[in-house]
This record gives sequence, C-alpha cells and structure tokens, in this order.
Amino acid sequence: MKFISNSVDETIAIAEKFAEQLKIGDTILYTGEMGAGKTHFTKGIARFFGIEKGVSSPTFALVNEYIGQKTSVFHFDLFRITTYDDLYAIGFFDYFDRGGVLAVEWSENINGLSDYLENVWHVDIEKTGENSRSITIKRKGE
Repeated sequence: MKFISNSVDETIAIAEKFAEQLKIGDTILYTGEMGAGKTHFTKGIARFFGIEKGVSSPTFALVNEYIGQKTSVFHFDLFRITTYDDLYAIGFFDYFDRGGVLAVEWSENINGLSDYLENVWHVDIEKTGENSRSITIKRKGE
C-alpha cells in the first residue's frame, strides 16, 4: 500500500485507517529519516486503539507505553540501540508477552530484526516536501 500525505493530520488519518488491520501481537517497524513523521503515524495507530493523548517520541525513554481501550501500544525508539544485547537489556522481547502492538522507530538500526519477528508490518515514511510524505506499508513476506 502506498499513500501520499500532505499534512500531519493526513498522516495520522492514514495510520488510523491502517490500524484497522492490526492485531494484538503485531509489530510495526518504521524506517524514515528524522522528522519524517513516524511518531505522528504512531499517534494515528494509538487513536484507533482509543488512546487520544500523551503520544510522544520515546527518544530519551526508549519506550513509551500507551494503554488503550482496545489494546495497548508499546512505542519504541531504537535510535541509540544497535545490538540484540541492547534489545534484551531494555526488555524489548518481554513486550511480546504483554498482549499489545509494538511500534518501533529506527528499526533499521538492528540488522535483520524483521527476520526474528512474526506478524510484522514495514512502514517507510519518506519526506517528499516540507509537509508532504510518501508512506509505504507492506506486511512481512509481501
């Protein structure tokens, strides 16, 4: 699936519509440069699950937990994480037992991460202008 967004609100709306396909246990692996809109996309996913406020970049926290009406969203930032040992140290894999959806920014920092996970969606957000974005969504294996 490919979408063009011309504003933050459109990015959030695209993500909210996409989230209809998500199931508990799914992982969204984001790629895209800083400022591309990964956190805004997560806001749309969170909104679908009944989380209206508090979604922010987990840059310094490494993970933000959003407890929703339908399910929880665990929002990771792997910008400073580069090894599987680091992932284990921050408890990344423990979140799969918590029954939510994982949204993972900077997933490309962990080589081959997608290969070790099931139920993965890849979301690439590319800046195409000051406010416009090209958003490509693929399910692992498609």
